[in-house]
Amino acid sequence: MLFLKRTLATTALAGALVLGASGAFAETVLHRGNAGEPQTLDYAHISISIEGFIVKDLLEGLTIYDAAGKIVPGAAESWTISDDGTVYTFKIRDNAKWSDGTPVTAADFEFAMHRVEDPKTAAEYANILYPIKNAEKVNKGELPIDQLGVKAVDDKTFQITLERPTPFFLQLLAHYTALPISKANFEKFGDQYIKPGNMVSNGAYKLQAHVPNDTLTVVKNDQYWDAANVKIDKVIFYPIDDDAASVRRFEAKEMDLVYNFSADQIKRLRESYGEQVHVSPALATYYYTFDTREAPYSDVRVRTALSMAVDRDFLASEIYSGAQLPAYHLVPPGMEGYGEGAVPDWASLSQIDREDKAIALMKEAGYGEGAKPLSIEIRYNTNANHERVATAVADMWKNTFGANVSLVNLDVASHYAYLQEGGKFNVARAGWSADYADPENFLALNISTNKTFNYAKYNSPEFDKLMQQSYEEKDPAKRMDLMKQAEALISRDQPIAPLMNSADLWLVSSRISGWVDNSVNEHLSKFLSVSE
Repeated sequence: MLFLKRTLATTALAGALVLGASGAFAETVLHRGNAGEPQTLDYAHISISIEGFIVKDLLEGLTIYDAAGKIVPGAAESWTISDDGTVYTFKIRDNAKWSDGTPVTAADFEFAMHRVEDPKTAAEYANILYPIKNAEKVNKGELPIDQLGVKAVDDKTFQITLERPTPFFLQLLAHYTALPISKANFEKFGDQYIKPGNMVSNGAYKLQAHVPNDTLTVVKNDQYWDAANVKIDKVIFYPIDDDAASVRRFEAKEMDLVYNFSADQIKRLRESYGEQVHVSPALATYYYTFDTREAPYSDVRVRTALSMAVDRDFLASEIYSGAQLPAYHLVPPGMEGYGEGAVPDWASLSQIDREDKAIALMKEAGYGEGAKPLSIEIRYNTNANHERVATAVADMWKNTFGANVSLVNLDVASHYAYLQEGGKFNVARAGWSADYADPENFLALNISTNKTFNYAKYNSPEFDKLMQQSYEEKDPAKRMDLMKQAEALISRDQPIAPLMNSADLWLVSSRISGWVDNSVNEHLSKFLSVSE
């Protein structure tokens, strides 16, 4: 299969070069490594970055992130905000069109948001739009859909009413959950609207072909309002979760972009490719989550002891070659107004002292030497870096507690699908990158009613209450303080073990122009160009 992929890629690249030689018929092609196969392109049901990269090339929200990661107008050319901060009124561009030539209307946005919050859709990410008035009640079936606080005032005016002022709301609208759907097209094809030939786009590109586990091809959307400034004609996404294979194809000049390559290659790659190697600090946290539903992980002493025994400095410096930083708190640094989140008391101890206390705590829980044996299964998504982390953590737990540790891995889509659907586990790798630069985006993962992303099934009424109070608090400083109190409970209860604050690793060919590293890891193909 690898040979087949390489042959296809080489053929495509050669085709582009031949076309490039023909002048007026030149076609520019971006070959984009994408670290895994998407579960779906239905943006009511996607949740990971490799899906977002594709979908955001196809669809455009009211706002978007520019090349530098700043919020700018997208399908909406402008907006106004009421004095009390609860009513947003958007002016949709007059020349915004779907790829079938029909106009993008406010009704398309209204329809899409109704669909996302409709409990029948079971959208995993519906909660991200809960700041919209009545969204949570609608999503839980407590109010009819027509009570959702969104309204198509006329064809080009879309109004959203919020429950309360939400400082990061324009960032939420750049999220894939807030993308529009052509109402007419969805009514024609239903859930099959995402198939090539059915799907229409309002973004810079439209879907041409999708061969699962091989390639996904998008081509320039000539109906896009800003088509004149889109420089790349075709983007081919390669869903390769084998890091080494991705790097080899980059080195063979078969791929222009590679996402999330193996960190132990950083030094070698930098020596060979210099500035083509990008290590970009991210608003992201790498963590392990415990299944708190079942013993022994239902015991906070066991969770805390396991977390204490992980040498985060080793993981960051040896596994990731300094490309990540040790972390003891869920909310990463860099959130305006938040400062540093709460860390457990033991974080200030030396690793040797932590391990001594961890052994004592584990014994108190009845496990370890002279007590009940401890068997642990670590699940992770297929990736060389994650494998090395899991192997190192397994050794730490074996050496500290005499635990019997086994490893299980699945491809990225299957791994997260398993966790989101509530599959039982012991310990699982997870990570979270900011959808918007606010601590709430990380802390909300642990709210008991968050059925999709609360993998640990953490259930703390005290935590839930603090988060609810933060939603109702209008004073920015008091709101941040409430969230800090909530994070202190996470540090105390350890339903998750934060391990590292992440960096995004990219290989960017010198053929590419327009690339800007940014902390939100947003890189729309429309901002890039390719030289031969």
